[in-house]
Amino acid sequence: MKLTTIDRKKFRVRNKVKKVAKPGRFRLCISRSAKNISAQIIDDIKEVTLLSASSVEKDIKSINKTKKIEMSKVVAEKLAKRAQEKKITKIFFDRGGYKYHGRIKVFAETLRKNGMEF
Repeated sequence: MKLTTIDRKKFRVRNKVKKVAKPGRFRLCISRSAKNISAQIIDDIKEVTLLSASSVEKDIKSINKTKKIEMSKVVAEKLAKRAQEKKITKIFFDRGGYKYHGRIKVFAETLRKNGMEF
């Protein structure tokens, strides 16, 4: 089966992150669409999703932020808060084939401001 260019990018980024995975560090996977953004923290060793946050959740959707960049900040703050409750501070950032630009960059910077290390 031949992979598309986007699939090859995702595969390449994800494999680089998985190679350096250690038991104390988890992978933060981001996916975005034209209107929404979602992220989840995954334990690659156990292959389990530990926690997630998305812009389609009721409490985040009710905020009514019109700009997508502002929505990315809100979702990142929510994810960082949930991660701190589970005592997760060190992660690997899996940008999922997206350029480190715009909403993805704002998301990452907001996570760093809220105490996440990557």
